[in-house]
Amino acid sequence: MRIDVLTIFPDLIEHYAGSAMVGRARAAGVLDLRVHDLRSLAPGPHRSVDDSPFGGGAGMVLAPGPIVATVDAVQPCRPIFLLSPAGRRVDQQVVEEIAALGPPAGQGFSLLCGRYEGVDQRIADHVVDGELSIGDLVLAGGELAALVVVEAVTRLLPGALGNEGSVADESFTEGLLEYPQYTRPAVFQGWAVPSVLLSGDHGRVARWRRAMALRRTMERRPDLIAARGGLSADEHALVDEILAAEAAEAAEAAEAAEAAEAAEAAEAAEAAEAADTADTAGGLQAAPSGTVGPLADVASDGGRRGHGLPRDSR
Repeated sequence: MRIDVLTIFPDLIEHYAGSAMVGRARAAGVLDLRVHDLRSLAPGPHRSVDDSPFGGGAGMVLAPGPIVATVDAVQPCRPIFLLSPAGRRVDQQVVEEIAALGPPAGQGFSLLCGRYEGVDQRIADHVVDGELSIGDLVLAGGELAALVVVEAVTRLLPGALGNEGSVADESFTEGLLEYPQYTRPAVFQGWAVPSVLLSGDHGRVARWRRAMALRRTMERRPDLIAARGGLSADEHALVDEILAAEAAEAAEAAEAAEAAEAAEAAEAAEAAEAADTADTAGGLQAAPSGTVGPLADVASDGGRRGHGLPRDSR
């Protein structure tokens, strides 16, 4: 697939797109990413691409001239999307629609990155084919938003990922958030991985993952559940089944931990009692030695101190 990006900061796009998954997709020929500098065809010695807005106001506006000149010169793929807060909100469904613009249906698409206070409205009205927004937030320009779109689309291209199955299990693929993921070690600082994931039973693992995806989406993104028409009776039953099994397992683990703690306390008490007994027996055996203590004083004085007599009594 070919993606053209029109920007005044081409190095920013190239730096990110030359590494990680997007970089590997480019190297493998899966992605044909072309970055075009809007300044390259701007007029004047300073290659200025912006100007002050008519009617006054703060900031500068990207002028139409350099944008049209670049579009005419490089003939980027159509459709061209302007990254703008006023654009269509990008979600996974939109990403899938954009990814479908590549072969065999088409050649690809292009992204125009705004800057400053925005782009001259005549570009939005007459040059681009649509507008995209990554959310209700303000950025200094469209470059980061463009990279979001590029990466999200690239992940869906055949051959872009090492494991094609990764796409099928991702969040939003079926209108659900993804299930929780765990890796080694099985127990870390006392936090254990759910036992079902260690069972080796792929059927149980699949059911658990499905239930966790449903549960997580219900808790964190109820809007996604509402958008898919709620949960089916089978999905409700699955979530209830898995939650009940988890609760029973947690109760069993707590009971086992309590029993282990009681056994450990009993063992410690028994050890302490044995130590006290040993200390007492040792003291009784040491007393007759006659070498130290009050008995030794009595013996050395010939018994006089024991009768209350002074040492020099005759």
